Amino acid sequence: MIDMHGATSLGSGSGAHPDPAVSATAVVDAQGIVTGWSAGAERLLGYPYQEVVGRPANRLLGSDTDVGKAFPAAADGRTRTALLRHSDGRRVELQLRAYPSYDREGNAQQLVVATLPEKAHPDLATTEEAFAQCHLPMIVFDRELRALRASAGAERELGLSEDRMCGLRITDILPPHICAAVEDGMRHAFEAGRPAQFHVRGRARPGARERIWSFTVSPLKTPGGQVRHVELTALDVSDQYLARERLALLNDVSTQVGSTLDVMCTAQEMAEVAVGRLADFVTVDLLDCLFRGVEPTASATGTVALRRAGQQSVLAGVPEAVIKLGDVDYYPESAPPVRCLATGRPSLHRTLDEPIHAWAAADPERSGVVRAFGIHSLMVIPLRARGTTLGVAVLVRHRRQEPFEEDDLLLAEEIGARAAVAVDNARRYTLERTTALGLQRSLLPRRPAAQQAVEVAHRYLPARTRAGLGGDWFDVIPLSGARVALVVGDVVGHGLRASATMGRLRTAVRTLADVDLPTDELLVHLDDLVIHLAAEEDTTSEPRLEISTELVATCLYVVYDPVSRRCTAATAGHPPPVVVTPDGAADFVDIPPGPPLGMGGLPFETVEWELPPDSLLALYTDGLVAGTQHDLSKGLALLRQCLEQPAHSLGAVCDSLIQTLLPAQPQDDVALLVARNRAFDIGQVATWDLPSDPAAVADARADVLARLADWRLGDVAFTAELVGSELVTNAIRYGQPPIRLRLIRDTVLICEVSDSNSTAPHLRRARTFDEGGRGLLLVAQFAERWGTRHHARGKTIWAEIELPDGRV
Repeated sequence: MIDMHGATSLGSGSGAHPDPAVSATAVVDAQGIVTGWSAGAERLLGYPYQEVVGRPANRLLGSDTDVGKAFPAAADGRTRTALLRHSDGRRVELQLRAYPSYDREGNAQQLVVATLPEKAHPDLATTEEAFAQCHLPMIVFDRELRALRASAGAERELGLSEDRMCGLRITDILPPHICAAVEDGMRHAFEAGRPAQFHVRGRARPGARERIWSFTVSPLKTPGGQVRHVELTALDVSDQYLARERLALLNDVSTQVGSTLDVMCTAQEMAEVAVGRLADFVTVDLLDCLFRGVEPTASATGTVALRRAGQQSVLAGVPEAVIKLGDVDYYPESAPPVRCLATGRPSLHRTLDEPIHAWAAADPERSGVVRAFGIHSLMVIPLRARGTTLGVAVLVRHRRQEPFEEDDLLLAEEIGARAAVAVDNARRYTLERTTALGLQRSLLPRRPAAQQAVEVAHRYLPARTRAGLGGDWFDVIPLSGARVALVVGDVVGHGLRASATMGRLRTAVRTLADVDLPTDELLVHLDDLVIHLAAEEDTTSEPRLEISTELVATCLYVVYDPVSRRCTAATAGHPPPVVVTPDGAADFVDIPPGPPLGMGGLPFETVEWELPPDSLLALYTDGLVAGTQHDLSKGLALLRQCLEQPAHSLGAVCDSLIQTLLPAQPQDDVALLVARNRAFDIGQVATWDLPSDPAAVADARADVLARLADWRLGDVAFTAELVGSELVTNAIRYGQPPIRLRLIRDTVLICEVSDSNSTAPHLRRARTFDEGGRGLLLVAQFAERWGTRHHARGKTIWAEIELPDGRV
């Protein structure tokens, strides 16, 4: 008896029937109307019972063979092949057999049995074996997320039989840290009907090795498209994932280690990159001699001094460290780090190894750390670059259960090699920078020259960039007549070339200042010098290298006279000075801008102004006002505002300007010179206008002696009388009126004689019977210094006489 939702049972002689579980049956009356439709037919063709019964079979099924004609009333049960249309529109090839039958009223009908061709029938036994023996971990879950089937691969990885897993939820099978991701993926597959793929890191069961799993959750649907089950497949992708992780780690080492040219920062960057991705605790120790600029050498005592340059841990505060960053530790000869330094080869250790036992016995503090944190594995990596061993890195595991393996050692060795190059670059840069900075500082004045015209303070800050040191400089030059020259300059560019050029320019300025050239004329000569220096570089450079030898510099030259209280200045492309008057008002000096040095052929102009006593004069290079934090105009405004703020000393003024205007890492060199002017009291200066008459010499001697008596300088009266007499005699004999004699009481006694003749005197050797020609020779013998300076109205011959105890 076969129930087909209203179809009657078969009559006698119907013979054996196919199993309805694997075949489809239908009843068709004599008019070709379907009167019966089994569940197997619904599964095979997709039409539900309600859509088929009562309708013509040939129209509904759309076959190329009329069902009624294909199977006449006298059907003999032989098999025929027909193409029937599935509910989704595709054609299905079926084998049909028709059997005669009668309904309850005795009307003839046919029982049609449809089966798939033999070639379409899968070998169910083979399919079952394939699933059961599949080496991939595979589990089928129902809508309640309970296991229905499990492959042999799943049994092997999970350590559970299929019978044990059936009926269990995923939370009963997998470790908790994996379950959440897997359950979310299965729910998504049920809800969305789409497969999902994700990666999970963990252990399939307690005690197993940690691996990277690629999970795929695939929905299993009914012919109607409804998700009935989900299939979970796991694939071990540990090797591929770890290979990508190692490549990413090496890439990060290349990009993140060595971002600065600082040895300590570079070592710390290496430790930070490796922690959490390869090790739980990392230390980087460098040979202590490297920090003193000494090349590494073999230790004579067996112990090695290593300075902690970097350390990092997965634990906050790096509790595993036994020393602090920057401290020096002494390692015994038997310690693995010392052996690593000696051999230059890495080593892999377990804490139970004999070398680690020996190290722990010699270092109880480290032994306590090993026990306290459960350290079980470590690697010692040499840091070698350009054939030199710079230090050693120690990588430790105590959080991860897996010990280091040989692949980890190879990876750590590559990290150490790349980090060592960065450390060596930083070390060499630091050494070269220290050398260059020492050279540059040797070219700058160590302390301002002694003089009474101004009180000065200065600052010099080298740039903190890889471009190298620049050519910024300053100088304070005492001049004749108690005057002083304040100079600030800047050679465009960085490096040793700029520093060397700066030194040559500073020497040239001092030489030209000693000649007492006017400010604008001094800059003209300095401009010629820069042009000559550039020409020399052009002739020495190889044309193939195409090196630009363009040499440009700027300079500001200011002369202050404490007697007249006047300043004279000229600039060659340099920012103007700032004057702060005693009432606190600050303003820039309006100096006609001149071209930078090295342009050639363009004039320089001079400006002169009176400077009230106790005024502040600030000279600086453009690195102070033009930087990354603000543009030039804003920097100048900030400079002016800062100078208007009161400060208790000139040093405080300099520090305030540096802190306000400069970042922590200035991109350009900065030279700053701040001076507070002094004015000589009228009682410190004596002036006499003399007639062009030899008889005036005696009066001049008397006036000099009288003034020295008033100043209580009788100790130098004889010398001053002699020097003044000779200078006046020389002016009357060889010069032109008007003639003026001036005494200035400074730290030395200054004697000056001026006339309107611009011809400079010179020393000459007098013969035995000559009556003259010995005046300047006497002056040179008795005076501390002497010289001539020219001005628009002639010249001045001056001589300085040392005072007892340097009193004023």
